[in-house]
Amino acid sequence: MPRSIWKGAVSFGLVTIPVKVYGATEEKDISFRQVHRADQGRIRYKRVCEVCGEEVPFAEIVKGYESADGRLAILEPSDFADLPAADGKTVDVVQFVDVDDIDPTYFDRTYFLEAEKVGTKPYVLLREALTETGKAAVVKVALRSRETLALIRPVGEVLRMHTMLWPDELRDSAFAAPEGEVKVSKAEVAMARSFIDQLSGDFDPEAFADDYREALEKVIEAKLEGVELPAPEAAPQEAQVVDLVAALRASVEAAKKRRQEAAAS
Repeated sequence: MPRSIWKGAVSFGLVTIPVKVYGATEEKDISFRQVHRADQGRIRYKRVCEVCGEEVPFAEIVKGYESADGRLAILEPSDFADLPAADGKTVDVVQFVDVDDIDPTYFDRTYFLEAEKVGTKPYVLLREALTETGKAAVVKVALRSRETLALIRPVGEVLRMHTMLWPDELRDSAFAAPEGEVKVSKAEVAMARSFIDQLSGDFDPEAFADDYREALEKVIEAKLEGVELPAPEAAPQEAQVVDLVAALRASVEAAKKRRQEAAAS
């Protein structure tokens, strides 16, 4: 079972639902390491200043914002102190909307909401009310130290929360529109509709697979055949049971000997 990334409460009206938040997705892409072909040593990167050429420790690295005209503003921790806090543990419902009214482009990440024990009944209440009305709840939530809009909607037995981008984070799509007036004939549209009808059906995500990843996994498995497993790290030796009285006596004797030797010299 995955670990929750956030604990808080969904608040709508006078009803509060204590919940845990879990990531609903996980990346399945295959990751690689950069290694030295000659000895298979892993390649490491250093943080080097482009001005002095010195390697810079984390303690000496600060946040800098470069403006479009090339000016650089250095921000200190104190500069962030008076900014609006984004560490609240309450998810406030601000509006109920039809899901179809939300452009999917706004959706960022998806999370599962799990009710704490005391919040089970109000959780089910919100889920059933949203299901019967066909609505979703627009909320404000603070995740990873940043406030964001989100949408809570019922899917089966679970409430899902989709974090959303702010309006100014969506690019203007006008540049991608075809230039000039392009006309298509009724016959062309009819043929296109016929093709769409032929491939139309209920969406079943299980019918699709990542062919590239599956093929790459087979290549990697073939490469690993015959490669010896790395030697296991030596297990730490068990500490011997020590007689504390004997150890203390030996320490006293050693100390006496050192003092005697020091006095003799």
